[in-house]
Amino acid sequence: MNLILLSKNDFIEDTGRVRIQDHRSAHILKVNKSSVGDELRVGLINGKLGCGRITHVEEGKIEIDVVLDREPPAPLQLTLIFAMVRPRVFKRVLTQVTAMGIKKIVVVNSFRVEKSFWKSPVLEKESLNKYLIRGLEQGQDTIVPEVLIRPLFKPFVEDELPDIVKSTHSFVAHPYTSEPCPYNIGSPVTLAVGPEGGFIPYEVKKLIECGFSAVHLGERTLHVESAISGLISRLM
Repeated sequence: MNLILLSKNDFIEDTGRVRIQDHRSAHILKVNKSSVGDELRVGLINGKLGCGRITHVEEGKIEIDVVLDREPPAPLQLTLIFAMVRPRVFKRVLTQVTAMGIKKIVVVNSFRVEKSFWKSPVLEKESLNKYLIRGLEQGQDTIVPEVLIRPLFKPFVEDELPDIVKSTHSFVAHPYTSEPCPYNIGSPVTLAVGPEGGFIPYEVKKLIECGFSAVHLGERTLHVESAISGLISRLM
């Protein structure tokens, strides 16, 4: 946990002091081994970053005086669309791309996605928020990404995607195309990544009709989370 994220409910009335007694306080005491007088990196969810000084510790309850005086890092100018993956992989991907600074994430269906994945509790709001927060803590950021869950591919591509890709360079990862992924686009990007093995030809065709360019990342077939990281690194 590189950042202690705070909510408005943590503040004691209208003061600059917060009181926490949950997994965050346990982490501060047991992992960081912090004590009274120590300083911590803190941030307010969807607000500013700053510094906190521990003023009181009692039975796992911590009080911290905080000063929030810095803006969070600039968001990555990239919208990520990826096909639903195995729930345990989904958790890693969501945390990873949040830490990288992506602020709009769309989870879509694909012919190669197992139907059972859509019934997983990882897609429930509480679970999504849990892994988004983990990503923010890792990346020292405070702005919670927007996550859209779209289990119907064709209606999403035809009805919503045209507005999403406006004024962006749009790419779909496709291992069987001849065009390599470009480097350092320097402008807003929309990136679509399919499941293991990529989108099927029909899905790629629909995305190309919407303005996407099909690109590859090399001869090797990568796991989804590796492909996403590699593509983002090259594009941005």
